Amino acid sequence: QVQLVESGGGSVQAGGSLRLSCAASVVSDTIYCVAWFRQAPGKEREGVALIDSYGATIYAESVKGRFTNSKDNAKNYLQMNSLNTEDTAMYYCALRPGVCFADVVPRPADFRYWGQGTQVTVSS
Repeated sequence: QVQLVESGGGSVQAGGSLRLSCAASVVSDTIYCVAWFRQAPGKEREGVALIDSYGATIYAESVKGRFTNSKDNAKNYLQMNSLNTEDTAMYYCALRPGVCFADVVPRPADFRYWGQGTQVTVSS
């Protein structure tokens, strides 16, 4: 049984920062990959960031240089700096079993398990 729980969302003013966390509960010794996605009202879910099995990262162009994806044991983090109103969305972490590589921005269809999401609202 896989469970993902996001936390850390909230409301901030433009230019502010937030740190999202994703706690993954998986069977011990399972190899897996976690990525971050977001979905704004009326828009499709999009990949934001991924840290691969070797510690390499990849980011969507819109967040590159502002967001940092990291991990520590069973937790995955998304540090978001210099937030702007276009970052307003529901943010999700998602997991897929197996090794992954930071060669493409994560695609929702490639991930099987999803958290419930955490809302990020950036005001001007």
